[in-house]
Amino acid sequence: MRYITFTTAVTAQPSAWIRYFQRINWSQVLDKILGTALEIVLFTILFLLVNSIGKRLINRGFKSYTNRPGVSSTRSKTMHTLSINVLGYTVFFFYMYAILSVLGVPVGSLLAGAGIVGIALGLGAQGFVADVVTGFFILLEGQIDVGDAVRLGAVTGTVTAVGLRTTIVKSYDGTINYIPNRNITIVSNLSRSNMQALVSLPMRADADLTAVREVIDQVNDQLVPKVKAIRQGPEVLGMTETGNGSFAYQVKFLTQNGEQLAVQRQFLAAYIEALHKAGIDLPSAALTLTK
Repeated sequence: MRYITFTTAVTAQPSAWIRYFQRINWSQVLDKILGTALEIVLFTILFLLVNSIGKRLINRGFKSYTNRPGVSSTRSKTMHTLSINVLGYTVFFFYMYAILSVLGVPVGSLLAGAGIVGIALGLGAQGFVADVVTGFFILLEGQIDVGDAVRLGAVTGTVTAVGLRTTIVKSYDGTINYIPNRNITIVSNLSRSNMQALVSLPMRADADLTAVREVIDQVNDQLVPKVKAIRQGPEVLGMTETGNGSFAYQVKFLTQNGEQLAVQRQFLAAYIEALHKAGIDLPSAALTLTK
């Protein structure tokens, strides 16, 4: 008797499923599926067109901007890439919003939940956001470019890369410094104007300054026309006290940025050699012996 009851239940179950599927309006379901698919296709085509037109406008705008005189190609490329990425993320966000709305997903509830998660993530990513914002304004204002000689806090060297999150500076001893943009508070750009090269010649207090001046002028007349990095000068400052009873004879130049040390060394060697040939002895630093 139990076996017969079980068989009846099993055979009755498929009939319930059949009746359930028979009550479904398959024509209406098919229309709904086709309508939703058509809306998704239309939204996809629309946002692809928006993305394509936006990229063309950005490319055209940056092409004309790069051709302007005085515009850094590195900064232009970085801002160009940033603009393309912002456009892509914006289009993708609204595309996903439209697709989820078509599918009937409660986007408002999802955004509310995402807002709570975003607040939690934002509290842990404040440093990253500060890096990106600071990097954006460094690029926008053109404070530094790749190849510039800069001083950023305690780091001095040549800029090798400028990004939205970090700036890379190569020190003169070869050290590579990765500096988070939020730590850049004062930017000292040494490549935007002429730089000073100061040549200091140690001099005795009883030196014949007239003879020294004649030798300096002779060296300047011969060497200055050959050094293309000099922008202004030389300006002979003359004798000055350097402290502890010692004196120096100084000559000042304004040179092309980045060339000041080379000009300083070149003229210092030429002055010393010419003064020795003229019989003018220069004092040497006193040797101090310690036990």
